[in-house]
Amino acid sequence: MNFTSQDKEQFIAKGVTNEKVLEQIETFKEGIPFVNLSKAAVVGDGILKFSDKEEQELVSYFEKYRLQKDLLKFTPASGAATRMFKALFTFLEVYNAKEQSLDVYIEKNNDKAVEAFVREIKDFPFYKDVKTRIGDNFSSEGEEVYAFVQELLSEDKLNYGFFPKGLLPFHKYKDQIVTPFYEHLREAALYAKTNDVAKLHFTISEQHQEMFLEKEKQVAEKVNKETATSFVVDYSFQKKETDTIAVDLENKPFRLKDGSLLFRPGGHGALIENLNDKSADIIFIKNIDNVVVQEHLQAVADSKKILAGFLLKVQKKAFEYASILDNDKVDDEQMNEIRLFLKEELNVRFRNGFIHLGKEEQLSLLKEKINRPIRVCGMVKNLGDPGGGPFWIKDYQENVSLQIVESAQIDTSNFNQAKILQNATHFNPVDLVCGVKNYKGEKYNLLDFVNDKQGFITEKTKEGRQVKALELPGLWNGAMAFWNTIFVEVPTITFNPVKTVNDLLKTAHQPK
Repeated sequence: MNFTSQDKEQFIAKGVTNEKVLEQIETFKEGIPFVNLSKAAVVGDGILKFSDKEEQELVSYFEKYRLQKDLLKFTPASGAATRMFKALFTFLEVYNAKEQSLDVYIEKNNDKAVEAFVREIKDFPFYKDVKTRIGDNFSSEGEEVYAFVQELLSEDKLNYGFFPKGLLPFHKYKDQIVTPFYEHLREAALYAKTNDVAKLHFTISEQHQEMFLEKEKQVAEKVNKETATSFVVDYSFQKKETDTIAVDLENKPFRLKDGSLLFRPGGHGALIENLNDKSADIIFIKNIDNVVVQEHLQAVADSKKILAGFLLKVQKKAFEYASILDNDKVDDEQMNEIRLFLKEELNVRFRNGFIHLGKEEQLSLLKEKINRPIRVCGMVKNLGDPGGGPFWIKDYQENVSLQIVESAQIDTSNFNQAKILQNATHFNPVDLVCGVKNYKGEKYNLLDFVNDKQGFITEKTKEGRQVKALELPGLWNGAMAFWNTIFVEVPTITFNPVKTVNDLLKTAHQPK
């Protein structure tokens, strides 16, 4: 395929190569195969469940060694809140208070979202602020609610639809209204600090940088006094070189009206690059909108400590074995012991022919399997939420591994695959504790452990034309496909995302 000089200049400006663009175009042509589910991971087969005593021991283990470790809380926070207010944006477009009452509108449109919003409107943390702004001079409930929503979302007013989720008012306490950013600082003080210093990294959109910096100035000192913790906070943006080429329906590069090529953000999988820039001993990963009010905070923190304690214990063994494998004098008994450790504690599966390999081949394979980043992932019981979950999968070479799989990666038209999905017992809340260094203390290059064949192809519209977009393998899906993976059941209180504004009405976001 021939690119113009203008195209090549565009590649240079973006930091991408001709070869990378051609690879992506080839991916569009080939398509991305569905993941082949072998079975759902369940407690006792892919998911661990600890007793109360075991949990206490793991918390103690983490507390014992945490001062020796460099800890970091890594929070994807780039999303704007537009989708969170989708139902309310529709309400502003459709509803006319002069033509019909609010009750008639709700019944006619079966608008359950607006109905719930109105019914419990006084429980939203922003209620008093908005009400003060709009006053009381309204002739009907519909007119007042319309003005309320307009004040909340209009560009010339509060403009919350533009805000990053992390800076919206989420929780209302007696003396203050706080954001997820504030709650993440408080949370970090409980499990992600060493010597009274907590380090946090937020991946944000460039357009929101000043807003985050301003919020940090406003709240960091306050949370410092509340928690006796100093905070080191930094930020990064999704890298331009992770943008992907878009194509038309014939898989030819999509050109805008000015003749330039269309590139699109590569999705949250691009954040593996941002994560790769971090070198802490233990990295906690959690989404920006998954926070709780303070009465539930200790339970959430204890859960994180359990995961981190288990990571430290299993990592200690892995490091010892990795060191032994680097010793040329490793004997057959030790090799078998290491193989069992990989299988039983790191969920590594070997193909049947392993025992028939020569010693050097076995040794090489054991080294390759044990020298990988380790992630311990919390999993909650499936409560019917859409999204990813824990599965054993089998690749085209018959290799079996434990993965977090999104529903979009599964061929639900296949009866057997759909049945496995249906029988899944647990759900991925994005609750990861990661070890990204080897036994020598050297950080792995995380880009070496990405499965490039686990991305997503979606269809969009641009300039009135259909366009195919390529999303990179998801951060906790294909981007971590070749990590050693452990799943642990965690309490449902650890999973409280705010996907719609009405989620703020749930117990986890409403202080007693």
